Amino acid sequence: MSEALIVLVRGIIGFFTLLIFARILGKQQISQLTFFDYVLGITIGSTASTLTTDLTSSAWAHWVGLLTWAVICFAMQLSTIKSKTISSYIDGEPTIVVMNGKIMEDAMKKMRFRLSDLLEQLRTKDVFDLKEVQFAVLEKDGQLSVLKKPEYLPVTPKDMNLYTGPGGLTITLIYDGTIIPKNLKVINKDKEWLTDELRKKGINDVEDVFMAAIDKSNSLYIDLYKDFGNAKSTKQ
Repeated sequence: MSEALIVLVRGIIGFFTLLIFARILGKQQISQLTFFDYVLGITIGSTASTLTTDLTSSAWAHWVGLLTWAVICFAMQLSTIKSKTISSYIDGEPTIVVMNGKIMEDAMKKMRFRLSDLLEQLRTKDVFDLKEVQFAVLEKDGQLSVLKKPEYLPVTPKDMNLYTGPGGLTITLIYDGTIIPKNLKVINKDKEWLTDELRKKGINDVEDVFMAAIDKSNSLYIDLYKDFGNAKSTKQ
């Protein structure tokens, strides 16, 4: 068997092995990964890469190593779910780094969290003055959660006794020129209704529509492929 074909076969094995392991280990956003999760991901990915390209050793040995790491990772996930002590040891715990506008220096040192990092993350939360902060908590994934003091919180419609109407999600009815029947059922409409609404706006072909969506107020948003960035909106 040629070297290129061997690499191809190993690459396919490595790809689908990683796919299966990733499905088993679950889903997390990158921003939610702890440092330990991040290191685990790099190690498993590196092992899969070696499985593909290292032709000096058998693929079986690399696959066993990949399986071992995945099994240990899965076992530790189960352990952290069942035991708070193990979870705290492996993933860490949220730590208060600012309280009533005062920096908790001892907690910062324990977490090896620099003042420059704290100020930077506060700025990303639109906080430029420490005295505005009631609590700032350094989460397990390194992100900062900030609670402002009541006097610095933005005014909400509730504070002003204003009624804003019911909330709701925008539902996509057409995506990339294709009607989504199940979403039409959600709003108790059919394709005939949708095509009629398109005709009212001078659109005779669904394939001309890049996206169409309806919001909580029954306002239909339509964006065409050839509208030069101009979207259309119609009220039901």
